[in-house]
Amino acid sequence: MPLSVIPTPVGNLEDMSPRAVRLLREADLIACEDTRTSLPLLRHFGISVPLTSYHAHNEKGKTEQLLAALREGKKVSLISDAGTPGISDPGYEIISRCIGEGIEVTVLPGPTAFVPALVLSGFSPHPFLFHGFLPDKRGERERVLGSLGSLECTIVFYLSPHKAEKHLRHMAAVLGDRRAALVREISKIYEEARRGLLSELADSVSGGVKGEIVLVVEGAPPPAAVSEEEWMAAAEEMLSKGLSAREVVKILAKEYGLSKNDVKSFLFAKGGEE
Repeated sequence: MPLSVIPTPVGNLEDMSPRAVRLLREADLIACEDTRTSLPLLRHFGISVPLTSYHAHNEKGKTEQLLAALREGKKVSLISDAGTPGISDPGYEIISRCIGEGIEVTVLPGPTAFVPALVLSGFSPHPFLFHGFLPDKRGERERVLGSLGSLECTIVFYLSPHKAEKHLRHMAAVLGDRRAALVREISKIYEEARRGLLSELADSVSGGVKGEIVLVVEGAPPPAAVSEEEWMAAAEEMLSKGLSAREVVKILAKEYGLSKNDVKSFLFAKGGEE
């Protein structure tokens, strides 16, 4: 039997699909992040199936138990507290192990917080990068943000409410004070989207903020176009320092985003050899 990975609502119970309800009712075992959180949801839909906890602290050990059940032909469903398992929630371990052992995995489409937030942000979703939660330690967080700083695509983060201000200010310092949208409580009564610079959003949560938060950050601006005179002068300088034409082509194409053919044509006219 396949492992069924089933998204659950991030707030509004009307977002639960009929197919998700059916598969949960048909399951022999439901693995959930927190049984206390999942029980009210399952009871609401009249689902009475044995539950087992499956969270970050027992994921490796419980994976073996779930695999054993699947090998015996039992129907196992995987859910998280809200949203899609595996997206900043447990799920990767059991899914990858099933694939490695040739056990079928079925993943249902359904609720996840970052897609509505991305669309609601008003920033271009083509392309975008989903990062999820940032590291708690400042040094690790700085390294991650530094690696993302030059990306021109929209970037999506998850924020913990009690760390929101600190992380927003750190982002503004490392990424630059760029535009962002803070979307919270998606599909719930108090859903809202705050838009502004990172520093402005940090100020807006300085008195505290509640709920699940998705932060959508505008990508870095494209590098300023270099003039023909500038790159030609750089090419001549590198040639004068003894670099080969092949090396000059490679460096200019990488650093300035130039066409290699344009650089080659210039060097050929100058008498350079590849």
